[in-house]
Amino acid sequence: MKKYRLIKSALISICRNPTRTILTTLGIVIGISSVIALMEIGNGASEVLAKNFAEMGANTLRVFPGSIIRGGVNSGTAARANLTIKDLNAILRNCPSVEKGTPFLSVRGQVVYGGKNWNPYFISGANEDYFEIAGRKVEEGEPFTAMHVRRGSKVCLVGETIVRELYGGESPVGKDLRIQNVVFKVIGVLKAKGANMMGMDQDDCVIAPWTAVRMRLRGAGSTSLSSAGTTTTVESSTAATDTYVGSVSLYAPKLPNMPPVRFGNVDSFLLSAVSADAVYKAINEVALTLRESHKLDDSVDDDFRIRAMAEFADMLKSSTKTTTNLLLCVALISLVVGGVGIMNIMLVSVTERTREIGLRMAVGARGSDILKQFLIESIVICLVGGIIGIFAGHAFSLLMSHFMGWPVAVSYVAIVISFGVSALVGIVFGYYPAWKAARLDPIEALRYE
Repeated sequence: MKKYRLIKSALISICRNPTRTILTTLGIVIGISSVIALMEIGNGASEVLAKNFAEMGANTLRVFPGSIIRGGVNSGTAARANLTIKDLNAILRNCPSVEKGTPFLSVRGQVVYGGKNWNPYFISGANEDYFEIAGRKVEEGEPFTAMHVRRGSKVCLVGETIVRELYGGESPVGKDLRIQNVVFKVIGVLKAKGANMMGMDQDDCVIAPWTAVRMRLRGAGSTSLSSAGTTTTVESSTAATDTYVGSVSLYAPKLPNMPPVRFGNVDSFLLSAVSADAVYKAINEVALTLRESHKLDDSVDDDFRIRAMAEFADMLKSSTKTTTNLLLCVALISLVVGGVGIMNIMLVSVTERTREIGLRMAVGARGSDILKQFLIESIVICLVGGIIGIFAGHAFSLLMSHFMGWPVAVSYVAIVISFGVSALVGIVFGYYPAWKAARLDPIEALRYE
């Protein structure tokens, strides 16, 4: 039998029982559509995660003070103020994988404008590179500059929540904002970012030069502790003090006739790597630089902690991938069930067409011709089911996106794989019935009732 006759005979046999063919195909349709829908929804979720982390800074690092153990007692995280601007300068100078860095300070307190007051989620101090590192864009006004940082200028930028709560939605640019009874001038409004994945309102914030926050809001002012009361002048945005106090407490001891003042150290550093791929290399470089800067020998643990947004991103991506793979396994089970259904129907078809098979063999058809005909029938049924399943799965994912707001993204790889899997299912589950048909004895087949 020639190939086109084999295909023609297979198609005629399939169309002979359309209802049974449709019901047989249904298992493949359900399996393939489940795979396509899950892949598109999973890809959409991955793209949203990637976008969120890109906005949050996928290549950012955060350096915190670590704990210190003395006399068997652990001081706890950040109990020592041991990060200085000297450390940051050393990092920027000696770590080629680190592109930019900013000191970071946080304070709490009420902000007041007119007759309204509000307690922001955070009031922070940073340098002029913060906006690029953290991916914060200015919607109105302008960001503060290195000049503002050097001078410790009392200027700030506010988030949309502050604008809504204190200024009634009107532009606050050029207006005053009293923070802890210190008057700052609002020079810009940050672009709204909404809540992050942890539910924190990223727009409930005030950002000011770190020098102004340290001197005005923490009451540090001078960082010198000389008995003469001399002060240190802020010369640049990254060189306010080079004092390192690795083994002293957070607060300086009280001097005669002077209240206790906090050292000029910072809460943390916010760094950006040259690329997302260089994050872990940057972590190693920063760790080596800080150990050298803090004069730690090999027997001493780190007195700092480094956290990367990439670690959190990898964890969430891994969780998402695991969940998607689990659901794909369920979808593949439905494909196997559909394949078993095809095998069952093909065995029934072989039984029903035994006399036909015997007649074909009697007039010269070989066993290989019978095998090919039944394999073609099985493969065609699976391919038709796969094509229908691809469209059904895509339609289902679009419906989920429209009515439930789920992110979706077309996966062309999944489409190609699904088409190939459909053909593979037809071959695997159709081979045994085809082989059984090809093994029939022509004489016994003609006698079959």
